[in-house]
Amino acid sequence: MRLLAFFIALLLLTSCAPAPTAEPTPSATLPYRISPDENPFAPQIEDIGRQAAVVTITAVNLSERYEFSPPRSAIRFVGYMPSVCNELRIEIAPPDEQYRVFINIYSLINPDVQCDNVFQQFEAGILLGTYSPGRYSVWVNGSLVGDFVSY
Repeated sequence: MRLLAFFIALLLLTSCAPAPTAEPTPSATLPYRISPDENPFAPQIEDIGRQAAVVTITAVNLSERYEFSPPRSAIRFVGYMPSVCNELRIEIAPPDEQYRVFINIYSLINPDVQCDNVFQQFEAGILLGTYSPGRYSVWVNGSLVGDFVSY
C-alpha cells in the first residue's frame, strides 16, 4: 500500500513539472552586398526613352582579385552589339536568398538616331564589390557562369 501511495505522489508531482521546450535554432542571415564597386556600365537616368537591344556575349571570365583587401571578384565580358550606336549596360542585382547574383547585360539605342547596322565589339570588366560571408553563384543573362566565396 505504501508503495502504491508513493507512485501516485510521484506521478502527481511529475505531472506538474514544465514540459521541456526545444532550443530555438539560430536563423540564417540573408546574403547581402556590403559595398558595390564602381560600375561604369550601370543604368543611367538618361536611359529613359531609349530602346533596349540585345547583346551577344562570346566569353565570360569570373576571377578573384587578391590585391584588394578584402579580396573581390571581378567579371570580364567579351561580345558584340548590333550597331555602333548601341551603348552597353550591365546591371548587377543584389544577391537573393540562395546566394545567387544575377547580372543582366543589354544595350540601349536612341530610336531617333539612324545608325548603320555594323556590329560593335566590346570588352568590359567590373568588380562585383564586397559581400557578406558565403558562397555565391553568378548568373549572366540567365546562365550560370561560376561562383565565388566571400569571407
